[in-house]
Amino acid sequence: MRIYDFVNEGLGHSSYLIDVGDGTTAMVDPPRFPDAQEMLAARLKLQIAWTFDTHSHADYVTGSPGLAARVGATFVAPAASFLGTSHRALVDGESIQLSDDLSMVALATPGHTPDHHAYILKQSGGSVALFSGGSLMVGAVGRTDLCGPELAEPLARDMFHSLRRFDDLPDDLIVYPTHGAGSFCSAPGSSERTTTLGHERGANPLFTITNEDQFVEQLLAGFGTFPIYFARLPELNRLGPNHYITLPHLAQLDPDQVESHIAAGGAVVDARPAAAFAAGHLAGSMSITLRPVFASWLGWLIKPDQPIVFVLDEHQDRAELVRQCLDVGHEQFVGELALGIESWTASSRPVNKIEIVDPAGMVGQIVDVRQTNEYKAGHVPGALNVELGLIPRAELPVGALTIMCGHGERAMTGASILARLGREDLVVLDGGPDTWSTATRIPLESGR
Repeated sequence: MRIYDFVNEGLGHSSYLIDVGDGTTAMVDPPRFPDAQEMLAARLKLQIAWTFDTHSHADYVTGSPGLAARVGATFVAPAASFLGTSHRALVDGESIQLSDDLSMVALATPGHTPDHHAYILKQSGGSVALFSGGSLMVGAVGRTDLCGPELAEPLARDMFHSLRRFDDLPDDLIVYPTHGAGSFCSAPGSSERTTTLGHERGANPLFTITNEDQFVEQLLAGFGTFPIYFARLPELNRLGPNHYITLPHLAQLDPDQVESHIAAGGAVVDARPAAAFAAGHLAGSMSITLRPVFASWLGWLIKPDQPIVFVLDEHQDRAELVRQCLDVGHEQFVGELALGIESWTASSRPVNKIEIVDPAGMVGQIVDVRQTNEYKAGHVPGALNVELGLIPRAELPVGALTIMCGHGERAMTGASILARLGREDLVVLDGGPDTWSTATRIPLESGR
């Protein structure tokens, strides 16, 4: 038996493939397009026999129903998920026999979601792995407010008792969480992806709390904001997502078609690097650079039913862009501007620009669009913190603004949103707080 892990850095999501040892394999919490997992299974000459979901995911579209339909695997999920797709529903304590000596035991662990299960992998009766899903994580536990603020405290109390269900398991048991660094599904934690129960018992500040009220208070105090699409995906996953045999291709649209798309209220997302967007872009377009976290910001800032046209550079990966859109349930992509920004300017249509500046070129009020915990860790004195996800509705002071983040990509997204709302006197800092501090030799402030 061997366990392989797969990490989506952008979503902070981990999934697992278990080589059962008899020519078959089981997956745990696979992504919507588990291409890497399937390629490994094929290389190892393994048949994918099982796919397990630990809970109704809010941060990505599950790959289990599609995998089951495509390769004939049995989809296993908590009975409490009440799924609308074909699956084998498990209740607390129920076991799936994966091979003669290997079994997977369901452990009801509500908290992160009401339907949550952890799975204990047992070999010859002994526990060899804990797939903890969104309950216990490395240095953290799952947040309990994704189902609505009114359930945050009751689910936090459920979480406290669910974590105690691990108390009788051995210290050396390896823990394989679904969420990790980069995920909005967890309270702040470590950058490591796997851990052991013994390590968490000694080092995890929430897992070590034995008083329920203290646990609830500390857990609830640690929550930050999360993408708005999290409210939509659990139901999409419950009902069952669309199945794709192959990734759709982006249609090639000429400037006239793009202009008609804009006039009809469609969105234009410019996925080129921030510097390219700054040098010239379609009026009203939103800058979201194609990188591992592209999907999170697209899902946060663009309505799921809003048709999207993309602007890309020649060498950017179209398949990766489409996959990331589908990972967060965005399926209304119309196409891309054929031949990129050059075709727009060649048609004598104007472009807008946003200046990127060094610290000496910063003007007016500084607006730091990083998450609050990043801002508190170190920020430019006097900078106003407005998280990027809140920028569309923020009341900002009149006059010139310098938009900044950690490197520049999120700042350009924020500036593009403000430009669309009519703000003109905008610049974006090339870099982040450390860039400013190095240039000015002034230390950063921490805290609020």
